[in-house]
Amino acid sequence: MPRVKGGYTTRQRRKKVLKLARGYFGSKHTLFRTAKQQVMKSLMFAYRDRRQKKRDFRKLWITRINAAARTNGLSYSNLIHGLKSAGVEVNRKMLADLAVNDKAGFAELANVAKQKINA
Repeated sequence: MPRVKGGYTTRQRRKKVLKLARGYFGSKHTLFRTAKQQVMKSLMFAYRDRRQKKRDFRKLWITRINAAARTNGLSYSNLIHGLKSAGVEVNRKMLADLAVNDKAGFAELANVAKQKINA
């Protein structure tokens, strides 16, 4: 079988990987083999963390809602249960925003939840 030189295709493939590896530390942005390994690992992390970001934000919102609910004399689970049974459809992102920026509005929602739980 004849020997095939790398030429255009190999150079383009390597350039593509090295372009993705720009800004990496040490030899990871200059040597093809280490750059390829690091680019593959980085792409796996990027894929994983796009999903993990959604989990992290939900955890943050729940923590903020819980802190605000406890200042209003409720636990997080009681607040969510009370709002659901009262028919208030506000997602956790908006509840967390209210808890941080509009304490009076959040207190009103907490009162609605309290009334529904006690009734």
